[in-house]
Amino acid sequence: MKQNVGTEEAVKRWDAFADKYSQNHTEQGDLHKEVFLNPTLFSLMGNVNNKKVLDAGCGEGYLSRILSKSGATVTAVDYSPRMIEIALGRTPKDLLIDFRQGNCEDLINLEDKSFDLIVSNMVIQDLANYEKAFQEMYRLLVNEGTFIFSILHPCFVTPECGWEKTESGEKLHWNVDKYFYEGAYEQGLGDKEKMLFFHRTLTSYINTLIKTGFVLEGIIEPKPSTEMLKKYPSFEEDFRCADFIVFKLKKNEVTSSIISSLTL
Repeated sequence: MKQNVGTEEAVKRWDAFADKYSQNHTEQGDLHKEVFLNPTLFSLMGNVNNKKVLDAGCGEGYLSRILSKSGATVTAVDYSPRMIEIALGRTPKDLLIDFRQGNCEDLINLEDKSFDLIVSNMVIQDLANYEKAFQEMYRLLVNEGTFIFSILHPCFVTPECGWEKTESGEKLHWNVDKYFYEGAYEQGLGDKEKMLFFHRTLTSYINTLIKTGFVLEGIIEPKPSTEMLKKYPSFEEDFRCADFIVFKLKKNEVTSSIISSLTL
């Protein structure tokens, strides 16, 4: 675990890993996005036709392209300059996506109340200052706008976790430790250097969202569908614990002002 590192170090590592990471992405993203996250995100988003959408942490851009093909006007940001280069290279010219390099903790070049919908897919855990990122998402949404984000499940993917196995390799159960540690740690993901993630408890996430002013509309812990299990049977083991959690939130300025007055 690494307490004295921040988002700048995470950007450096993602920039170095961007090419190898993107190799595992098709137009449906990587395998976990295809199986778990895409079905959940699309069910929560609904119809995006004619909506102004921000893909907050777009990576190589697969989700931005899907949203654009679905009729959304898409702005896409990522803090890794190399990721933006890859996204531009993979995106057909007829998809008019506005790709920009930018850190979700400080999107000063984007105007207040610019978006009907913000989607952040597996990004918030890569940011040291998640409180500031949530404030930025709130600022950028129109009133009654929707913020949907996915992260590694903080209750099960912790700084020290993994399968307990027999000597023959049989998976007995999933171990979890260091849940209440909040800060940076290195994941197994990476190449020359491991990727930095920033762990927070579920309590911290939810309380920070409420403090920011969001109204929580729903939480989903994605499971593989019957259709996906037929295609990828190995994901049967993912019924044993949740890898991901997805939040759907709404910006409601009236509710936010009432909550603020009650906490004064």
